Amino acid sequence: MFSISAAYYRGAMGILLVYDVTDESSFNNIRNWIRNIEQHASDNVNKILVGNKADMDESKRAVPTSKGQALADEYGIKFFETSAKTNLNVEEVFFSIARDIKQRLADTDSKSEPQTIKINQGDQAAGGAAPAQKSACCG
Repeated sequence: MFSISAAYYRGAMGILLVYDVTDESSFNNIRNWIRNIEQHASDNVNKILVGNKADMDESKRAVPTSKGQALADEYGIKFFETSAKTNLNVEEVFFSIARDIKQRLADTDSKSEPQTIKINQGDQAAGGAAPAQKSACCG
């Protein structure tokens, strides 16, 4: 199996896990790829499982759609079947992961905004100068 360095995963915002529906070994490797991702990528990286070559004749299919969907459900990720040859669902996959990343970043930004407290210092413009207050201390 091909291994990608941890540095490559570190900057990833989204990962497409693609297997060939006519090649069961490519499907069986998905679990290994997910383990790699869990070890090296950030915890909240967006992932989508993609079964490619969905245009192939049913007799050549080694991985049924239901098996792909079950694996995606197990990991709580989206699932698409695509055909790079006929362009079936290709745009949909890329738009989907882009939307998911954008939403995750927006959610993260809204959670990380500092909570600010505004202190009302009175409306000095409307009532002229604010009356001077004597300090209760030292004064």
